[in-house]
Amino acid sequence: MSVFTKLNQARIKLQNTELSKSGHNKFAGYKYFELADFLPTVQNIFNELGLCGVVSYGTEIASLTIVDTEDNSNIVITSPMGSAALKGCHEVQNIGAVETYQRRYLWVTAMEIVEHDALDSSEGVDESGELKAHIVEIQASQSPAELKVAFAKSYKKYKGNNSNLSAITNAYNDMKAQFNETSPGTA
Repeated sequence: MSVFTKLNQARIKLQNTELSKSGHNKFAGYKYFELADFLPTVQNIFNELGLCGVVSYGTEIASLTIVDTEDNSNIVITSPMGSAALKGCHEVQNIGAVETYQRRYLWVTAMEIVEHDALDSSEGVDESGELKAHIVEIQASQSPAELKVAFAKSYKKYKGNNSNLSAITNAYNDMKAQFNETSPGTA
């Protein structure tokens, strides 16, 4: 049996398994699969079928090599490497974030896992990028006072649009919590 046939069998076995999404994107209001939601199940299926997945990271490309352990044939799934600039994190933490995302997307691709498609979703589409700009402004606030001004401006703009209002409120609450962690009682 070829590595392609085995991978296809693995995909079908996974699709017949009930998985739960534990990740939650508060800004866009949707749930998504985290690695822990599906990877243990995938590893068990791969073990049954004689497959092994190995993730590698280069400077430009991340790859998932799926190897048939019986004949050593393989399939390579690739993705361009991205970057992260998480607030308050060291460089190695940003590298870890990128690697975690890359692993998740490589496995989602390899296993044809169906998730929320942010680009095709019609609810809350922000074609002009205006909502994102408001969220970025809220997240860039350097003080509780700046945060309140940015939120008030965004609230006024999106009052009555529940999806977008929810996204800016979540951004506000996250930043407010960060300010409260650094100086309790301010924001």
